[in-house]
Amino acid sequence: MSLTRAGASDAVPIYFVSADTWPEIQTALPAQSVAFAKACGFEPSPGRAMILPAADGKVAGVLFGLEKTGARSQDLFLPGRLATSLPTGTYRFANQPHDLELATLSWLLASYKFGKYKSHVTHGPELSPSQEVDTTRVERVADAVKFGRDLINTPANDLGPDALENAALKVSSRFSAKAIVTRGDKLLQNNFPLIHAVGRAADKAPRLVDFSWGNPAHPKVTLVGKGVCFDSGGLDIKPGSAMGMMKKDMGGAAVALALASMIMDGNLSVRLRVLLPIVENAISALAFRPGDVYPSRKGLTVEIGNTDAEGRLILADALSLADDEAPELLLDFATLTGAARVALGPDLPAFYTMDDALAADIEAYGKATQDPVWRLPLWDGYDKMLESKIADLNNITGGSFAGSITAALFLRRFVEKTKSWVHFDLYAWTQSAKPACPEGAEVQVARLLFDLVEDRYGAGERVQGPEEKPRRIVMRHKGQGPFQGLSFDDLANLA
Repeated sequence: MSLTRAGASDAVPIYFVSADTWPEIQTALPAQSVAFAKACGFEPSPGRAMILPAADGKVAGVLFGLEKTGARSQDLFLPGRLATSLPTGTYRFANQPHDLELATLSWLLASYKFGKYKSHVTHGPELSPSQEVDTTRVERVADAVKFGRDLINTPANDLGPDALENAALKVSSRFSAKAIVTRGDKLLQNNFPLIHAVGRAADKAPRLVDFSWGNPAHPKVTLVGKGVCFDSGGLDIKPGSAMGMMKKDMGGAAVALALASMIMDGNLSVRLRVLLPIVENAISALAFRPGDVYPSRKGLTVEIGNTDAEGRLILADALSLADDEAPELLLDFATLTGAARVALGPDLPAFYTMDDALAADIEAYGKATQDPVWRLPLWDGYDKMLESKIADLNNITGGSFAGSITAALFLRRFVEKTKSWVHFDLYAWTQSAKPACPEGAEVQVARLLFDLVEDRYGAGERVQGPEEKPRRIVMRHKGQGPFQGLSFDDLANLA
């Protein structure tokens, strides 16, 4: 990561400016710095950066444009661009961006590089963080996201079922969680027939990783992550154009592990359980077939309408197991449907829940943490589209409509006792680089859910009552003046 614990006295100051603050800031800057900026045509448009030189040729400071205070649309991760555009060196924020914590986090997230297969990886600039930032918490989140991104970016030849299991067990071991792994034919003996059916054709056996952490007396929070290490589509094989990205089909498991790491490292007052059904959807003589009928852990029989709709099958058994102990909060994560991407694009995960109050909180935390989501409906009228003539239900509808909704309705069949269940249909990938989001793997929704769980349950005793507004959302809507944290000594040093 790119935070430094070195003192900030020699760090290059970064000055955040916007169209409404730029005139005022100019009056405090040395005349030669203003003249240089004007000669270069600097305007404080969002994302625009200007390096201000010192008399000795070194970098004396940096101007960086932000949106106007109170603008309808603000990218709170915009400062992350600095981490990939500035020369090597140590920098500090001389005044406040729109959100100091998210600006610091954006620097860390933007600094991420997947260098496992590169012979040489360059290192960028470092940030000396403000004393106002909880750097322990920011680095906890950034480290977990980096871990999840590494998992998703790793190709399937190096991250098959064995390797993903090992990664999960390392997380479990790090926090002294209790883990159980059920592999191969033992899945049938322990009543996980759908996980076994999907993964039995692969060279590496299917498995279910199950680990628990925390005080059993605390509220039960359970995470379920889809761990399809590679998805060929099975006998309903995908075309090559659709198969090329399928190393990321275990993105749901990566999100679950990243969120679990944040929760355990933050010592939140929950009894956490993580369930990862891990398979490869391969093709061999043992592959499950279209038209097959299998029992599920819940007892419902499922007709296979399409072998490329395998994710919901393995999630069904895992959700049924999670539901047995009626957790207070059950969250599942899956790169489940192309239909969600068609509807919402790659940057906006769909989510489903029957808990309206929880849905409102999720949306609010998504906005506050720059981790956006969009709720889609569990439309009861579409439930009949999953009917089968020979089984209790089919794993697909047979039509092209409402694919993400009907997948969520399929999963809902396996959740009954849980107090609040939420299903997230993710993409887990950034198509083109954005501030704080390099091109490639992305750990969506984990950050917003960490804030939500932290504010609901806290570390130790609860930090707020049920009627209070989310603490972090309130904090992040406080206005910041253009000179807050900005000393005139800092400005004079630009001369």
